[in-house]
Amino acid sequence: MTSVPSQSAEDYLERILELVQETGQARVVDIANSLNVRQASVTNMVKKLCELGYVDHEKYKRGLVLTKKGQQVALEIQRRHETLSSFFSMLELDDETQRRDIEGIEHHLSRGTVRVLEDLVSFFEEHPEVLKKFLGSRSSVR
Repeated sequence: MTSVPSQSAEDYLERILELVQETGQARVVDIANSLNVRQASVTNMVKKLCELGYVDHEKYKRGLVLTKKGQQVALEIQRRHETLSSFFSMLELDDETQRRDIEGIEHHLSRGTVRVLEDLVSFFEEHPEVLKKFLGSRSSVR
């Protein structure tokens, strides 16, 4: 059964990956606290993620483990998030605007669009004078 994860499932996969990277483990309680949701909601989503083959649940051990399939999706989501964050930072958007906008659009971008944004970020990093010229050309009213 091949299924594309929902936006909510993507958020969970991304958070599981982040917790594993930060602390070495992803437990239901930690996910609930970090996403500000009830543990029962996390448990229900974990069941779905297990059924879809994205997560293995090791009770009484390290908690949740991303399968290879789950890790691929989570890394792609994380990369998309980092690309948008880099791009918006270059445009000098404030942190709150970045957070809100990234959460609003990150699940709706195609791989191709993300690749174009990655290329644009790289271009601006290699040519800071072009970015500076662009930023200087913008209206001072934001």
